Amino acid sequence: MRPQPLIVVPDVEASSRWYQKLLGCRSDHGGSAYERLVTPDGTLILQLHAFDVEHDHGPIADPNDRPYGNGVLLWFEVEDFEARMAAIAELQPEIVLPKHRNPPSGEGGPDHWECWIRDPNGYVVVVASPDGSASRDLQ
Repeated sequence: MRPQPLIVVPDVEASSRWYQKLLGCRSDHGGSAYERLVTPDGTLILQLHAFDVEHDHGPIADPNDRPYGNGVLLWFEVEDFEARMAAIAELQPEIVLPKHRNPPSGEGGPDHWECWIRDPNGYVVVVASPDGSASRDLQ
């Protein structure tokens, strides 16, 4: 099984550029109606869909129902966490939770670094290092 999240956004092309910068991924489709974002090896990590495009399935979401993604976190584990932190610094998004260790101290939990931000549309995005990496970084 492999997750293939899809979010609905007002501007697919702008969101695509933002996520490509944030995650170091690339476009695999492009266009104003729909986008597929993939890792350098071609693994699908996120789909973007325009609100006003129904394709063959009808509308996906109501653009007036805000905040977008209420209660959903778009969570990305990345190997290059510090490079993603540099991208976050350049993008200057709203920071929900700045870089922190999970758990804050002690043993257990994922033992990784996280940073929680909001994308330009209001979706909460979490960038996290691999499990176990925080303890290795502290040594």
